[in-house]
Amino acid sequence: MKYAFILILSLFSGLALAAKEEPAPFSAEQQKQLEVLIEQALFNDPASPRFGAKKPLLTLVNFTDYNCPYCKQLDPMLEKIVQKYPDVAVIVKPLPFKGESSVLSARTVLTTWRQHPEQFLALHEKLMQKKGYHDTASIAVAVEKSGATPVKPDEKSMETLSTNLQLARIVGVQGTPATIIGDEMIPGAVPWETLEEVVKEKLAAARGK
Repeated sequence: MKYAFILILSLFSGLALAAKEEPAPFSAEQQKQLEVLIEQALFNDPASPRFGAKKPLLTLVNFTDYNCPYCKQLDPMLEKIVQKYPDVAVIVKPLPFKGESSVLSARTVLTTWRQHPEQFLALHEKLMQKKGYHDTASIAVAVEKSGATPVKPDEKSMETLSTNLQLARIVGVQGTPATIIGDEMIPGAVPWETLEEVVKEKLAAARGK
């Protein structure tokens, strides 16, 4: 998988800089282990919110920011995808690129996901519906209007954001939104027709058609 290859290159570079020499090539077994690690980080991190199919044939990974206008354009399309294609799930990986309120909104969502997972999607939707940047007041309003239980962002939420940022760098995310569909990275808020076409193609491949 190409993301595993990028991870391998990243690790090679880090080792070379630290040791100031060329690292020894990875063995086939080490490469396989790295592929497993990147797959787990992308698709099986329990700290990352998700919605859609419980046992999906296809899982999309969406790197997003609650202050990003293009993310707010794309998000309703992702929800439409899981409604139209019941074998699809979406994993949400917040990337707080746009100021302190990006961080606060992301931490609020991540903490809600861990403490009250059934309340995540309604809060996520409310945060995405606001035009412009969030502030402390607008985040509180989103919590109230979504019916979510108010939470104090915990330290685990910061750890998850740090993991997301490192993972985004490894797989080559240049900005938000960025969506991994199968083995393909889709940057930006693409038109519905483009998004659906890629999903249908990858879903057909997953079904063996």
